[in-house]
Amino acid sequence: MREMSLILATVGRSAELNRLFDTLVAQHWHDFEVVVVDQNPDERLLPILERARSLGLPVRHLRHSPPNLALARNAGIAASNARWLGFPDDDCWYEPHTLERVMLRSARRDQPHGVITRWVEQDPALPPGTLSWHRSSRFRDLPVSSITLFFRRELFERVGGFDGRLGVGQWFGAAEETDIVLRALRAGALLAYEPTALVHHRVDPPAPPVSAIARLAARRRARGTGAMYAKHRLPPWVIARGLLSPIIKPLARGALGADLAHGLAVAHGRLDGWLRWSREHPAADPFTDDSQPDTALK
Repeated sequence: MREMSLILATVGRSAELNRLFDTLVAQHWHDFEVVVVDQNPDERLLPILERARSLGLPVRHLRHSPPNLALARNAGIAASNARWLGFPDDDCWYEPHTLERVMLRSARRDQPHGVITRWVEQDPALPPGTLSWHRSSRFRDLPVSSITLFFRRELFERVGGFDGRLGVGQWFGAAEETDIVLRALRAGALLAYEPTALVHHRVDPPAPPVSAIARLAARRRARGTGAMYAKHRLPPWVIARGLLSPIIKPLARGALGADLAHGLAVAHGRLDGWLRWSREHPAADPFTDDSQPDTALK
């Protein structure tokens, strides 16, 4: 049994995986496997995976259809029996000490249930700390992306896997990682931030806000945030702030053109997501009710 499984759900890419695999070969800590959940309809990954194996990487290859990022990751979790789980994207890559520093943090006295790493290109370098339900449920906590999440398997056994209704390609076009973190915190998990464990991921320059395509993409992503308002029954003031701030900020700057249109698209998406989730999923999930966070998870 490996100590860690890296669950790599992929579709539409091939050569980009080589960079990730090369950085995994260069890791200073090696007790891991890579579980590739292949959502492609063709065989494009086979030469890439053969190359990875020739470099000495322990790679397992699963098929999953139809494409759904959250459900593909759940399939990878089910196929793995490692104690720790990580979720690299197919176009991210690690520093040589990344996994070593995750495991060193996991072994400290507080024995966290999860370790949050730093996305170098996106997130500021913040001092070490832990996440809390109070701050995270108000969107005022440390930055979180799925590529920065490393969780103990027992945590998924407690709170369940990623929610397949959320994420890339779904109507609620984002927030699957926010959701899993909120559910973990609600269940009493200790999630520690380790800023010296570095993850890289390309950040594309944003499309011009004047573009209708950019506004539509922003609206789709914002539906995931709106779903969080309803699914986790967040306070009314958090919802109101989330709906109004994308509009108020450009108005305060006097930006009445494309920036305001973009803000309206975000606000519209959040409202869409909140209302639709409230309408279609009125019953609370087991770990997203109105009770206080459960501190029984050990």
